[in-house]
Amino acid sequence: MKIYTAIIEKCHKTGLYVGFVPGLQGAHSQGETIDELNRNMKEVIEMILEDGIPEIESEFIGTQNLMVA
Repeated sequence: MKIYTAIIEKCHKTGLYVGFVPGLQGAHSQGETIDELNRNMKEVIEMILEDGIPEIESEFIGTQNLMVA
């Protein structure tokens, strides 16, 4: 079992939660709730892994706050 880090945003136009896994090509989805998004993301990742474990292109490091004048 491997744990993947997903980035989650909320689209203000649609009201949907949108998620993606950095570096895992094709690992993105959306949902009306965080729970639905999590289910959808797990399904997408499982489908990607059916073809074998892909090479991760990048690694999530963290977030940073930037002050702009």
